[in-house]
This record gives sequence, structure tokens and C-alpha cells, in this order.
Amino acid sequence: MIIKTAEYLISVPKVEMAPHSDRPEYAFIGRSNVGKSSLINMLTDHSKLALTSGRPGKTRMINYFNINKDWYLVDLPGYGYAQTGKQRRQNWRKMIEEYFLLRISMQCAFLLIDSGVPPQDIDIEFANWLGENQIPFVIVFTKTDKKKARQGDNHIRAFKQKLGEYWEQLPPCYLSSAETKRGREELLEFIESVNANFEPLH
Repeated sequence: MIIKTAEYLISVPKVEMAPHSDRPEYAFIGRSNVGKSSLINMLTDHSKLALTSGRPGKTRMINYFNINKDWYLVDLPGYGYAQTGKQRRQNWRKMIEEYFLLRISMQCAFLLIDSGVPPQDIDIEFANWLGENQIPFVIVFTKTDKKKARQGDNHIRAFKQKLGEYWEQLPPCYLSSAETKRGREELLEFIESVNANFEPLH
């Protein structure tokens, strides 16, 4: 897939305010500071499409980007940011859960996992929640370009092993790097293949 246009469309606080479900959309989500904005910018070949920040918890609403005027890329708030107030974390969780449970044009979630850290319970729990609610998703391991690559490989292996305690068969997994653009072609090919089977809602 060639990305010809990538444009910010709208940010909404509730799924009921999202654009009309007339095209496929893909949601990107992960623990705070997982590298979500950097991955989105890498995929769309647009350095400032999604705002990046060293401060976790920057994404606070459901952000829509119109890609090739053909499909939506959806940037969801990160989860697990401890310094955010309890009430705000609960509001974000409710917004995220309602999005996945109610948004019928959502074709697949991209669950981002930081390859630079050991398996986190909150990531395992969220993957299991997606599975329990039959939300289609793939796993994208981020930051695979970092210097401690061997350690990252061990973390990825450990994450798969831990998730395998709950799953008979793991979801598809991809390796990515915003720096080297690793995984870009594979992820865009996956989206293109899903788009080909999308039937618009009338």
C-alpha cells in the first residue's frame, strides 16, 4: 500500500460522536509511552501527523486520521499511566471499552507492546479483554531498534510465552521500529488485505 494522503480529521470524547461508519478503521492502542505516535507517523510517512511526547498520557480523546480518503486510522489514549488521576483513568477506560464494543466499522486493533521492557500484567490483561470480547487484534512489538536488541528479543519471547498461558493460539505478531521503519510494509499490507474485504454499511 502506498500512502498518498494522511490527514487529521477529528478528535472526539465519545464513540457516539465518531465519523459515520462508511469505511474501515484501525485502532492503535497500548500502554502509555509505548511509542504509539511514532509508529503512526512512521506508517503514514508523516513526521507530525500524530503528536509525539516524552510525557505519557498525551492522547486524551479518540483521534481520527483519514488515510488515502479510504480508511481511518484511530489513535486511542494509552492505558496504565499511574500519574493520571483515578477518575480520568476510569473515564479513559470507559471510553476505550465503549469504542471497541460499539464501533462496528473497527476492523482490527493494533495492540502495541514495548519490546524494551519485560512482560507487563496490564498488557496481558488488555489482550485477554480484547480476546474475551471477540475484538480482532494483532500485536505490534515496538522499539525493536534499540541497542539492547538481544534483551528485547528475550522480552518478546517472554511476552508470547506468558500470553500463551491464556491462549491456545496467539494473535498475529509484528516487529516494528519507528526509527528504521521495520514492519511498515508488513503492517500496511495487512491493512490493505483487510480493506479489500470490507463491506460498507448502508
